[in-house]
Amino acid sequence: MDYYGFWQLLLEEISAAPRNAERRIVTFNDHRQYAGALSQWKSLKAKRPGLRQIQVSSLIKAFFVPAAGAEKLMDKFAASLSIEEDLKIQVHSLAEEKTGAAMMPWGVKAIHAPQAWSKSTGVHVKIGVIDTGVDYRHPDLKHSLASGVNLLHRGMLPLDDNGHGTHIAGTLAAAGGTRGMMGVAPRALLYPVKAFDHNGSAYVSDIVLGIDWCVQNKIDIINMSFGMKTRSKALHDVVIKAYRAGIAIIASSGNDGKRGGDYPARYPETIAVGALDRRHRVAAFSNRGPYIDVYGPGEGVPSCWLREGYKEMSGTSMATSHVTGAAALLLALRPALTPRELKQLLRRTALPVRLRKGQRRAALGGGAADALRLLRAGARAKRAAAAAAKA
Repeated sequence: MDYYGFWQLLLEEISAAPRNAERRIVTFNDHRQYAGALSQWKSLKAKRPGLRQIQVSSLIKAFFVPAAGAEKLMDKFAASLSIEEDLKIQVHSLAEEKTGAAMMPWGVKAIHAPQAWSKSTGVHVKIGVIDTGVDYRHPDLKHSLASGVNLLHRGMLPLDDNGHGTHIAGTLAAAGGTRGMMGVAPRALLYPVKAFDHNGSAYVSDIVLGIDWCVQNKIDIINMSFGMKTRSKALHDVVIKAYRAGIAIIASSGNDGKRGGDYPARYPETIAVGALDRRHRVAAFSNRGPYIDVYGPGEGVPSCWLREGYKEMSGTSMATSHVTGAAALLLALRPALTPRELKQLLRRTALPVRLRKGQRRAALGGGAADALRLLRAGARAKRAAAAAAKA
């Protein structure tokens, strides 16, 4: 394959394309050809600054290139390549709701997290939060935050310019003590991965790069409070890679109030989360169905917000952060659990949800997350495994 010609063709398109031009995800059908193209790219980009705009996912062996360039590549190298549209993806929250102090949010109490803290507070568990970034100045979050990564502006802190990521971070691991808010796993460590812009929008390529970063940095769990309607091969491929690396991905199902739901929650390798209202029923806005693994509190959830504030929000995004926090409590005690085992324990320890008129339990999927039951079941499973090993 003519790797020099491959990059020369793309370089011409990069020079002509505006910075915000549509992109495509390019993968090679033969991994050896990917290695050859990668080697050529590394040697050329020092002399050809335009090639530095190309981004690479080593995990799924893909390049992210301008759309016009991808079309020309297909004309010349069609037998060697697969090309996929770089689709838009959105965070899963509804309109912002009222502002107010959070203290001990109802959702944290509803999943019995405070009763679980005598057993685990999530210490040392690394949570990747692929979202809009985080407010690093928030007093309730400052002890819970690692540096993370800003995929939109490399070299800068992943600062939140939307609010959604800060809200998710608060539910996960706020540690404000008696004067502020407490999250589900207050001693877990959050690694913000800023993939979403100020509008709460990202591209599949941003998510791929975010998961790639989490795998490289040995993150334990990834919170993904976002989704899209369309299936993406590249997104599924990188989810599978993370799953095989032992990283649990917990994803929100979407807010359409329908049976079915969004990707990546619908991929079997993720843990799919729906939302409950304050009466412990499936929220009217929540997607539902047999593929939902577990439900978490998602209606009128107070949490941290920008400029050191607080805000109530609703959505399966909010539910997902409760479930991820509960999973972190368990992984602090059982760090060797696989994503599959974690999913099984979450499903097995979930409580039945209250039904709305006309609903059938089987049509909803899983039950309501309960952190205390999860830790107790995890401890029992550990004792049983130890006893079996001795026998």
